[in-house]
Amino acid sequence: MNETKFSLDDLCKLTDFSTRTIRYYMQLGLVDRPIGETRAAHYTQKHLDQLILIKRLTESGISLERVGEVLAGGESPIAPKQRQPGSIDVKSHVYLAPGVELQISAEEAGMSPEQLRALMKELISVTNKVLKKNSGVS
Repeated sequence: MNETKFSLDDLCKLTDFSTRTIRYYMQLGLVDRPIGETRAAHYTQKHLDQLILIKRLTESGISLERVGEVLAGGESPIAPKQRQPGSIDVKSHVYLAPGVELQISAEEAGMSPEQLRALMKELISVTNKVLKKNSGVS
């Protein structure tokens, strides 16, 4: 199964970071280098996950030094939210195609509305490509 590939622009849209910020995080060693060189370089879900975690931690007031420790396997200073009886959890239920739906908790994922919209656009696009490829339509 092919892993989703992202361009630097895709990562910027999905994380709301500038290209300069993402490159700075790579320079600090917080984010892995891209796969490939120059224009052929691409990023994977691992890169996106690293950036989302960095965003969640820094927005919580965690220093970049501490973020590096967490990314290296240290314990996260942010305790996961414990669900309590009677708590309300709002989730987006996204219809992608017949028989293909996705449930997203943007709050739990630490996603802004803009990131959620960008993710949905990308998922719909990828779903359409996969379904066309599997049905033999070019």
